Amino acid sequence: MKSLLPYLKKRRWLIAAVMLVKLIGTLGELLIPSVLEHMIDTVAPTGQRGQVFLWGGIMIALAVFVRTVNVGANRLSVRVARESTFEIRRDLFHASLNLSGGQMDAFGLPSITSRMTSDSYNVQSFIQASQTIGIRAPFLLMGGILITLIMDKGLAAILCVMAPVLIVIVIGISMRGIPLYDKVQKGLDDIVRVMRENITGIRVVKALSKEEYEKRRFRGVNETAAARDIRAGVVMALPGPIVTLFLNMGLTLVVVLGARRVDAGVTRPGVILAFLTYFNMILMGVMGLNRIFMMLSKANASGKRIAAVIHTPRVLAPISEAQAAVTNREGCLVFDHVSFNYDADEGHGDAADDAARFAGASRQRALEDVDFAVKKGGSLGIIGATGSGKTTIVNLLMRFYDPQQGHVFVDGRDVRAYEQDELHRKFGVVFQNDVVFVDTIRGNIDFGRGLTDEAIERAAGDAMARQFIEDYANTYDHRAAIQGANFSGGQRQRLLIARALAADPEILILDDASSALDYRTDAALRCAIRAHHGDATTIVIAQRVSSIMALDNILVLDEGRVIGYGTHEALLESCPVYRDIYLSQMGEVA
Repeated sequence: MKSLLPYLKKRRWLIAAVMLVKLIGTLGELLIPSVLEHMIDTVAPTGQRGQVFLWGGIMIALAVFVRTVNVGANRLSVRVARESTFEIRRDLFHASLNLSGGQMDAFGLPSITSRMTSDSYNVQSFIQASQTIGIRAPFLLMGGILITLIMDKGLAAILCVMAPVLIVIVIGISMRGIPLYDKVQKGLDDIVRVMRENITGIRVVKALSKEEYEKRRFRGVNETAAARDIRAGVVMALPGPIVTLFLNMGLTLVVVLGARRVDAGVTRPGVILAFLTYFNMILMGVMGLNRIFMMLSKANASGKRIAAVIHTPRVLAPISEAQAAVTNREGCLVFDHVSFNYDADEGHGDAADDAARFAGASRQRALEDVDFAVKKGGSLGIIGATGSGKTTIVNLLMRFYDPQQGHVFVDGRDVRAYEQDELHRKFGVVFQNDVVFVDTIRGNIDFGRGLTDEAIERAAGDAMARQFIEDYANTYDHRAAIQGANFSGGQRQRLLIARALAADPEILILDDASSALDYRTDAALRCAIRAHHGDATTIVIAQRVSSIMALDNILVLDEGRVIGYGTHEALLESCPVYRDIYLSQMGEVA
């Protein structure tokens, strides 16, 4: 919970005001039974109705005052909790955006989602409750015991014996709940993961008639999460019955002993009635503490999970030019003997440590000793089997990951020396599994860059998207559904290509961006890019030879290794794998 303190310190005066107001309200609440005792034992025996009405009015006024003050304190506590959680979610979101590819892989998207939702909700609930119940409960407990000691030390001795025992029980059991709630949140991560997989893959599930299979898979993670939640709930619910049992036993003792003391003339009836009321207040105080400890257990587990993301060190921070590698090779894009493995730890130590970690990683590397250069304004096609490392090249080029060996250069500078914004502004990119957002067509192409309508429409034309866009009545203001579900696969790809072209990037990357396009549209797209974006350095990753055969050079990958590099004609002569791909595809076309 230490990670929450900076957010609460900003509102320390508001929190102090909440605590002060809540304290005043609790003190008023503690006075009401004393007024009742005074009415029964002192005012009523006099038979003066005026005095009875006066003190009755005082009780009503106190009750209204307590109610008003508590409502005001609760509203202030809600404000503190809401504003603090707003900042926590904001920082969590910003931290998530700054995670490296490896860090995001380690946390997992479902876990990030549950931290943003259920974990932040647990923290918000605790912040709010700690200012209200957290003040009221201990003061009701301690104030009730103190007042009863003043009223009747004999009867109060029962409370003095029981209260410490109950507090120890509540705290002891609550401490056991902290690790249990951490497991509960991890169970929620699994539920989010399965839900996300099914939502994004719903068409595959339906097409293969695997609804029952997915129901069983969800039932498994749901039952596991429910079992963890039940176990944590059972443990944290134990104090309630125990506290109630002990306090009811104490209440019985108070009634029995109080009756005898009244008969003996030692205690007055009003004291017993007040005692019973204070006993209930003490019960509420102990139960309030139990609830606070339960919420603390949840918030502590959730706070640690949130802090783990917020305070994760930024491993892809830019380094100084003096620390960066230097290349004498010409080219806008240079891979200098790059090796990379997703299973290896991200290097943030010295080179020897990084090499040692890489040597201990799995034997199958995503890339191994990849070396090539693309001149400014030139073009490179990348082809290879699934899993050969094509997309990994894009991930390293845009510095989503750092290689364990070798270096990557853009415009003669090590990519590690760039600020991320400075580096990424050079690129226009369409990823293999890119996203169409729930926004208008204009908003998806612009994507918050403030582009002119002319630039957006020109990019749509170059991407062969203008015709289908203008088929809609409201054209560029037509709204896309989630994942662009109201567009065909080819329409989505053309929309994404338009987004990449719209800002006239220095470097254009198309990662399997035309797989859903027919050959005629694909050819027209290539012509438009050459005609209107010929100055851009272009990398095209494709499964079709026809999409890359006209490019300056082609890189052929197999299991992370370069097995061919050169022009289309040269590879037909020197690379059997490329020749086989070409002949098989051209034969299918023919």
